[in-house]
Amino acid sequence: MQNPLMQTIEALAKEKGIEADTIITAIEDAVLTASRKYYKTNENLKTRFNPETGQVDLFAIKHIVSEVADDATEISLKEAQDLYGDEAEVDMEIEFPKRTDVLGRIAAQTAKQVIFQKVREAERENIYAEYNDRVGEVINSTVKRFENGDLVVEIGRVEAVLPRKEQSRAESYTPGERIRAVIKGVNRSAKGPQIMLSRTDPALLIKLFEQEVPEIYDGTVMIRGAVREAGDRAKVAVYSRERDVDPVGACVGMKGTRVQAIIRELRGEKIDIVEWSEDPVQLVTNALSPAKVQRVSIVDERDRIMEVVVEDKQLSLAIGKKGQNVRLAAKLTGWRIDIKSEEEKRREVEAEFGALGAETSGADEPAAEAAPEHESAASAQEPDASVEEPPAPVEEAAAVAETGTEGDETQRDS
Repeated sequence: MQNPLMQTIEALAKEKGIEADTIITAIEDAVLTASRKYYKTNENLKTRFNPETGQVDLFAIKHIVSEVADDATEISLKEAQDLYGDEAEVDMEIEFPKRTDVLGRIAAQTAKQVIFQKVREAERENIYAEYNDRVGEVINSTVKRFENGDLVVEIGRVEAVLPRKEQSRAESYTPGERIRAVIKGVNRSAKGPQIMLSRTDPALLIKLFEQEVPEIYDGTVMIRGAVREAGDRAKVAVYSRERDVDPVGACVGMKGTRVQAIIRELRGEKIDIVEWSEDPVQLVTNALSPAKVQRVSIVDERDRIMEVVVEDKQLSLAIGKKGQNVRLAAKLTGWRIDIKSEEEKRREVEAEFGALGAETSGADEPAAEAAPEHESAASAQEPDASVEEPPAPVEEAAAVAETGTEGDETQRDS
């Protein structure tokens, strides 16, 4: 029949989720620590748990040597042979039993503290190893309490923390409520591993799609990117490995049933599902959905800058509330997007042509100024023919004078 101590060890191991051997090792270490405090010697002490009796045996280990230098840890070959016969040889070790029933209350209290400490350390290490391998996984949890805005939830037998910055603005929680969150990380601390959860990480959105859409789960449809502004809007880029499967339609589902289930889980967060494309122009066009894009041009490929032109009435839709739509599209595509309306683009082009025309006319003005200077120099060198015309009026005056003389003579004759 199993002794009561062994039964207690097994029950404790099951409760804490650790191995029974870990607890046994903790008990051996606890008794060893208490024995060293009680005996206060330099002996090489060793403990061993006896599963049949439930007792921890204590031994002093001595090394067989030819010449003894330390009586506490060594024994001569002759003394060893007197005790164990000719089987004793140099370099062998001999165990000498020591009493443990004399350790007393203080030693027992020390042993208790050591056992608790060892069990807690083993439990923490076990929790860290378990949940550190599950980072990025969506788990179900129950709201337990609030601490300075942070949410403490229960995951099975351990507690986790949902920090305020990882909570969606559109959500409110009550104790006892069940929520789904993604494991963001596990931190080591003096009080034990702290499991950090998140309701705002894009990984939660991806995992929810994997749970709701069978095509994503089996790999037919792939999620190439996901960005979120938790509580407001999210964008997901999907790609189909099979030509006959529509990736967007598979995610939306019949009458939107699949995506509506995810929206309900995220408390009404709007989700734009767009098709992924290797062509950056087409990808940006898709990412700006629901706005309709007129044309897209790459301004700087090295710095990944694009210019997008939309209709005047589509400009506010393309930019989104407080720039939300274009901001999410830029995060999803990895390109900086500059959105302009057709009217704004037209004015910009006209301004460029006006500036170009001004530069052209400015270049023609010096040639125009040089022409009059050339003409004035030529006129200064050539004599003007109009200067020699005054003799004509003199001849006319003479003719008039002759006419006048003939008139006077006529009058005298009469």
